[in-house]
Amino acid sequence: MLVTLFRFLSIFPLPVLHFIGAILGRIVYLLSGSYRRRLQENLARAGFSEHLGDAIREAGKNVLELPFIWCAKPERVLATATMENWELLQQALDAKKGVILLTPHLGCFEIVAQMIAARTRLTVLYRPPRKAALKPLIEGARARDNLLLAAANLSGVRIMAKALKKGEAIGLLPDQVPQEGEGVWANFFGKKAYTMTLSAKLHSMNGAPIILTYAERLPHGKGYVVRFVKFDEELTDDVTQQAEAINRSMEKLIARSPGQYFWSYNRYKKPEGVDGPEASTAQEQA
Repeated sequence: MLVTLFRFLSIFPLPVLHFIGAILGRIVYLLSGSYRRRLQENLARAGFSEHLGDAIREAGKNVLELPFIWCAKPERVLATATMENWELLQQALDAKKGVILLTPHLGCFEIVAQMIAARTRLTVLYRPPRKAALKPLIEGARARDNLLLAAANLSGVRIMAKALKKGEAIGLLPDQVPQEGEGVWANFFGKKAYTMTLSAKLHSMNGAPIILTYAERLPHGKGYVVRFVKFDEELTDDVTQQAEAINRSMEKLIARSPGQYFWSYNRYKKPEGVDGPEASTAQEQA
């Protein structure tokens, strides 16, 4: 039924879906107290409280655009977006060391991979959904020509490492909360967040350059602009410093369009089996 619903919604033009999505975002905000509190708290912590209205509307747009991004014909989807500073990525690809693309939950992050895969082979890290019913929909939508999925496990990491060795591009969501043993506690907008270490580890393998990218959602359903930004943080051999540096780069990227970040995401949750940030701090001081 969900697949049928998504395919039906994908027929509608993007402006219509964004209009309905903005209304949906407001309804969810008014009806869900926990959602409302997390959105307000995360925006306030980052210093972006004045963007609350935008964040409410953009979160709804994020949900309603998914049927279009996932189920519409690729040519329709790609026609809604343009790319800015593509030459930054092309230069990195030409160096044949591979490229690590980091994309936070900012704007329409789902369209970024499709736009890149339209020009070059791309492997993205993927965490299968907990609900089995969603798996065919999500995997079928994301795995398209030139766009490969690597599961978030040891096998998937090996796939991504091989792609880098071939000089290809890989993509990760660095602000996605990792599982036990896959991250460290690092500052993110002034609060410790369990942060993945994989992107820095992959970078250390062969010096593959890191590039930041996101898709800014244009107003009134006019489409997207996929932007590529140079990673300008220094990475040392310390895993916590690496995580802190990557989080700082994400903060800078989010500051470009704060109303479009997915502030309702539980970025500060403690994964099962992971000691809290207090224990991590105590170990560092010992």
